[in-house]
Amino acid sequence: MMLAHRGFWRARAEQNTMAAFRRAFEAGHGIETDIRDCAGRLVIAHDPPGPDALGLDAFLDLAMRYAHLPLAMNIKADGLAARLTGAMRAAGLANWFAFDMSVPDTLAWRDLGAPFLTRRSEYEPPAALDGAAMGVWLDAFHGEWWDAGTVEALLAADKRVAVVSPELHGRTPEPAWAVLRSVRPDPGARLLLCTDFPDRARS
Repeated sequence: MMLAHRGFWRARAEQNTMAAFRRAFEAGHGIETDIRDCAGRLVIAHDPPGPDALGLDAFLDLAMRYAHLPLAMNIKADGLAARLTGAMRAAGLANWFAFDMSVPDTLAWRDLGAPFLTRRSEYEPPAALDGAAMGVWLDAFHGEWWDAGTVEALLAADKRVAVVSPELHGRTPEPAWAVLRSVRPDPGARLLLCTDFPDRARS
């Protein structure tokens, strides 16, 4: 399953916009996006937002029409667990998870029973919170340190695995995509790829 990184955008200015989100959903892709708070509102923004930031409510109004597709919510500020979880529940959305929180903030997500992923990379070894998490956000900053066996072991432990595609770190993605294609048995929607090229990756 593809997670369109900040939506399915054609130009970088479209990242985290309603046009990119709509395009992703219409193509059958899930979405990875960024959540912050600004002046008392939850907003979609990778960088510190201004008053014109896209509100979470508008995004959820669209997402509700595609509730079967996954949402990966990249948490850019602490203290959002209760508000975001409440908003997701009120919208009737169940196929989502949060990730990238600080460790102290992750405890709040765990205590709420909210869906979250822990991180793993060449700098981040298995974590104490892995057991409570629904899955792992698998990253590789400087080269693919993981292989098909890494992914298969996590899937066998009944974890969802979301892999960061190499182009997000400036590398050619096709070799890593080939590794993911070799994962057995078929992981179905438990294996996700966060990518700037969701159509290319899917094909």
